[in-house]
Amino acid sequence: MNLLLDPDDPVQSKKAHACLDEIFTLVLTLNGTLSGEHGVGLEKRDFVDRELDAVSLNLMRAIKRQFDPKNLLNPDKMLPLQPLL
Repeated sequence: MNLLLDPDDPVQSKKAHACLDEIFTLVLTLNGTLSGEHGVGLEKRDFVDRELDAVSLNLMRAIKRQFDPKNLLNPDKMLPLQPLL
């Protein structure tokens, strides 16, 4: 799924975020998943905590730190930005 918009238009960006919110809510209600063939990208990153619990996300972060301690590989593209405790 792709949403086409002018990224420089804040109104369109706000509407697109609201649209994604509705779509991802529906997807999860239907027992779907937010990840795809290439994992979770920047657009889905901030929604993935609706699908995965804090324990799972923290485990994923720990694995990433173990294999990529300098965060060189796809920095900030896989998991929500705020660390969960």
